[in-house]
Amino acid sequence: MSGGFLGFAARRTAAAIPTLFGVTVIVFFMIRVLPGDPARLVAGLLATDDEVARIRVQLGLTKPLVVQYGLFLDHLLQGDLGKSIKTQAPVTSEIGSRLPPTALLAATATVVAGALGIASGILVSTRKYTAVDYLVTVLALAGVSIPVFWLGLMLMLLFAVFLHLVPAGGANGPLSIILPSITLAAFSIAIIERMTRNSMLESLQQDYVRTARAKGLVERAVVYRHALRNALIPVVTVLGLQFGTLLGGAVLTETTFAWPGIGRLLVDSIEARDYPIIQGVVLLFALTFLLVNLVVDLLYGYIDPRIKYG
Repeated sequence: MSGGFLGFAARRTAAAIPTLFGVTVIVFFMIRVLPGDPARLVAGLLATDDEVARIRVQLGLTKPLVVQYGLFLDHLLQGDLGKSIKTQAPVTSEIGSRLPPTALLAATATVVAGALGIASGILVSTRKYTAVDYLVTVLALAGVSIPVFWLGLMLMLLFAVFLHLVPAGGANGPLSIILPSITLAAFSIAIIERMTRNSMLESLQQDYVRTARAKGLVERAVVYRHALRNALIPVVTVLGLQFGTLLGGAVLTETTFAWPGIGRLLVDSIEARDYPIIQGVVLLFALTFLLVNLVVDLLYGYIDPRIKYG
């Protein structure tokens, strides 16, 4: 690897550290503004005030917030995210057990978004200003406008309740991932479709495309062998970034479809005021998004030889 590449990677990695620190500050103090007492939730509604006070001391909630944050940061630097207030299990094990379903859902949604987004973008770029172009544009606008939970409920009602083609929720077999992945991918499909369309239209106007047509190449070869190869450079970048977005955006989808992933764990933890779990999940989302951004930036130079790291 060249020195420029290694230097760029080192700078990008160093730049991510302040971001992660800022995330720890924001998530730590914001969740403690939420109404509700974790000690009361642990003790139960019938517990006395003395019992609740004793649990607050055990959980360290009586210490000043600055002291609590210092202890949290000290443990975090040692790789310790603490224990769940609700289950008393290590946060790492709680998140680890939920990570594979969420990763599977995000990866499947990314594949769906990439396949449908790129295919539809190519289709409309070769049929500019036709009925097909206008129809796909309307569908793309709907994809970025329709709320995830509403789309999920409509798909569930149609394909699970009325047609009985797929399960309505849960993770019971391969068919269970179809509706959640489509729901989660809807927004990304629209983004990738518009990006592919615009990039293809720009490539189709380049001199090398006109030269290929002048040589007598069939239109399919011109589109797929010459225009698409260069048009995919920004699309691949957006697709990589969408994976991080989909991973963090799985919260509503997993809740809607009762998918046993990190998103549902986060919602349940917020309801239970389980501070360690909330902090761990948000930090995982932030770290994943930063890593995806870093990988995309590093791969961009290999995708586009004109990019130089310096």
